[in-house]
Amino acid sequence: MNQQQMMKLRKLQKQMQEAQTALENSEFVGTAGGVVSVKVKGTHEVLEVKIDKEALEDDIEMVEDMIVLALNDANKKIDEESEKAMGPFANMGLF
Repeated sequence: MNQQQMMKLRKLQKQMQEAQTALENSEFVGTAGGVVSVKVKGTHEVLEVKIDKEALEDDIEMVEDMIVLALNDANKKIDEESEKAMGPFANMGLF
């Protein structure tokens, strides 16, 4: 591998790391039924859960289901953003 190829590879590695860091630092909001919303970091760390107070007066099992749906929604958004951010690198055969 010549020096020019090494420089391109280093630049590509830096761009890939920057994309990964940006994804990890991003926050994603998942919602379910207008009853529950969750905020999750790109690392899948749950930061916040909000529940409509009126929903708590209803069926607690429904609220629990809504939390699961909202978390799944947020995780889907993380996966989509990850695919978008890291996809160009995967197409280069680096992954």
